[in-house]
Amino acid sequence: MSWQDGWWAYAFIAIAGWLATDIWRWLGVLAGKRLRDDSEALNWVRAVATALVAAVIAKLILYPTGVLAQSPLGLRLGAVIVGAVAFFLARQKPAAGIATAIATLAAGLWWLGF
Repeated sequence: MSWQDGWWAYAFIAIAGWLATDIWRWLGVLAGKRLRDDSEALNWVRAVATALVAAVIAKLILYPTGVLAQSPLGLRLGAVIVGAVAFFLARQKPAAGIATAIATLAAGLWWLGF
């Protein structure tokens, strides 16, 4: 079976994925224009978004899959700590923290022979 035989499945996934997310983005843009930067609603949205990101990071650290699951917990925690330090030293630039954490994890995995 080639990809051409089931192209409709890929098209369906792409369209359904677009519809499921894009509608909410546009509604967020429309609602966001009416919100003040210091409003309680926007503070709540920021808190929920931050909590979701923290939960995903915690899941990746505590319950990883794939090669990451073979790495020691100390390495994963160390990479996050080094990334957090880099984030603050770089005047809170997310790219610096993320790149440093990834580089630390990659170096640790290489050193351990993964």
